[in-house]
Amino acid sequence: MAAPITEYSYIEDVERLSDYRPGGYHPIQINDRLHKRYRIVHKFGHGTFSTAWLALDERTSNYVAIKVGTADADRREVDILSQLTKGVAACSSAADKASMIPVAVDRFSLDGPNGTHPCFVTVPARCSLVDAKEASDSRLFQLEVARSLAAQLAMAVSLVHSQGYAHGDLHLGNVLLQLPSSLNNLSVERLYANFGAPEQEPVVRLDGRPTSSAAGVPLYAVPPVWLGIASDEVTLNGAKVLLSDFGVAFRPSDKSRFESHTPLVIRPPEAFFEPTTPLSFASDIWSLGCIIFELLAHRSLIDGILAPLDEITAQQIHLQGPPPSEWWDNWDQRFKWFDETGRPLSNQCDIWSWDRRFEQWVQEPRRSCVDAHMENYGAAKRRGGIERGLDEELGFTSVRRNAEGLGMTFATSYPGMYR
Repeated sequence: MAAPITEYSYIEDVERLSDYRPGGYHPIQINDRLHKRYRIVHKFGHGTFSTAWLALDERTSNYVAIKVGTADADRREVDILSQLTKGVAACSSAADKASMIPVAVDRFSLDGPNGTHPCFVTVPARCSLVDAKEASDSRLFQLEVARSLAAQLAMAVSLVHSQGYAHGDLHLGNVLLQLPSSLNNLSVERLYANFGAPEQEPVVRLDGRPTSSAAGVPLYAVPPVWLGIASDEVTLNGAKVLLSDFGVAFRPSDKSRFESHTPLVIRPPEAFFEPTTPLSFASDIWSLGCIIFELLAHRSLIDGILAPLDEITAQQIHLQGPPPSEWWDNWDQRFKWFDETGRPLSNQCDIWSWDRRFEQWVQEPRRSCVDAHMENYGAAKRRGGIERGLDEELGFTSVRRNAEGLGMTFATSYPGMYR
């Protein structure tokens, strides 16, 4: 019989404290030394299966990020990153893109009261792109920055695919901005002066009993540090992408994956229409196209707030036209939004066209940001080029989708912006 779960007082922005249990998180405190080398100085955040920490490598005097998995976490991400690092290092044509994926600087296991935890060390990042957008009132990147980020992200996905892997969970939360190397010039004291010292929130049991670190629970919790920047303040020189979180990455040639882990609004349509068909590299490209629109706009391409899956599918079809006949004929909800020919019903005018989404979600918000000098797409030719590029990559026929091609659309259409 499983032991009862101990509950704790809620602390904002920290992991679920009841998951400090056998098989769960490892208790880490500020100034802990991991692997006889890494001194914990702050916290980056947490996920369902890990906590992430900022540490000082006492051998090199550089700052590093350490991801500490739960004891029952899958070890695959560490293995995948190590294989990607080796594969990219051996590929001369990938040298200019290597910085776009995390390098596994070190890996080790950590034994503790809750089990044995996989750990891997990478270069620290600034913040995710979704965090950067949320830190901005406009939720926009400057246009040249958005183009550069789009090109780099497409190149990063192409690099991962060239090594035989599909990422499997592309969204802006897994795309990071790189930190400038000047961070390594800061002492820990100066780091705290610039970004704030770690807060140490006492961990309190709801049953009133004292918290015991010997039971595998930390005495205090640490909210994450903010090293980030608002999206509208990111400069072209500072717009360096790092594609992260390979926890559900897979090799389509080695293993069939049927379940999509991406958020519903950017999930590829084949995951809905063909749930028994293995996902492929093309599934990443659908998500990539949606993400690129979101980089240019102040919101996502598909309006998915509380929307049921069929409504999301209707929006995809409204944008791209009828899907293959075998999908269309098997979708029993199609007549709620479309007639027999696939034309939208007149009473479904609330589903917007490409042109309207582009105008309302890309152009208009940029025109409104007068104080931020936010450039918009002034030329219809440029707008048409972007729409055609995304239309190619968001095709229902997955064979058309290609990351390298989409990256080159942005890299070559706007000389000098991909640096």
